[in-house]
Amino acid sequence: MTRHNLGPVKFLVVLLATSAVTSCSHKSESAPLPKPTAFGAAIVESTGGKQTAQTGARLPQPLVVQVNDEQGNAVSGALVQFAAALGVTFDPPSGLADSGGQVTTNISLGERAGHYQIIASSYDRSHKKVELRVEEIALGYQQTLGRHLADQYCERCHNPESTVAQVSNYDNLEVKPHPFTEGETFNQISDADLTAVISHGGPALNKSALMPPWGNTLSKSDIQALISYIRAVSDPPYVPTS
Repeated sequence: MTRHNLGPVKFLVVLLATSAVTSCSHKSESAPLPKPTAFGAAIVESTGGKQTAQTGARLPQPLVVQVNDEQGNAVSGALVQFAAALGVTFDPPSGLADSGGQVTTNISLGERAGHYQIIASSYDRSHKKVELRVEEIALGYQQTLGRHLADQYCERCHNPESTVAQVSNYDNLEVKPHPFTEGETFNQISDADLTAVISHGGPALNKSALMPPWGNTLSKSDIQALISYIRAVSDPPYVPTS
């Protein structure tokens, strides 16, 4: 194979040209929107709101929304479009409501950890926009670690809902633990107090002794990751005071 000795300027021109071709080959043109055959008056969530996933990852379940008329009946053929902050992608980004008035999309979150607001929009007969806003949560590395720790050590008591993988012990407890999403409770507790109660058990904050100490099981970094996860899934969102 013959090697060509290009000068720096010629090499730069070739490199830029190659980059432009590569960029164009990966750029997908936006498909035209499907034409609606009907119009609704409202959009409601069916399933898929308030999910969590690692930054940049697809949510475990699709978001399903439903278009209804003024009487709350499902509307087939209405156009729904999805939008969010930069970095969030939808598959598909729009669609016509099916026979049950529903439109389904898979969501991949952005690279920034935190709460993402997803907007599903349509138009009524007067061409007025109607919207539905739902929140999804992207977890960073530390928060994802905290989620795994919560699944392993905490969810059996703090989550009242049983799953196939884990049976909840919530109903068997005389004093009911708070779900980690309960921001009204956890947002009022400082990081230092959360560290104390996780490390030394409920009595550390004059709480129920049914909350066991985890200080001999979890490292300091584990506890920090767990607190980071609790802050991430808080509803309403946690706002640091300092």
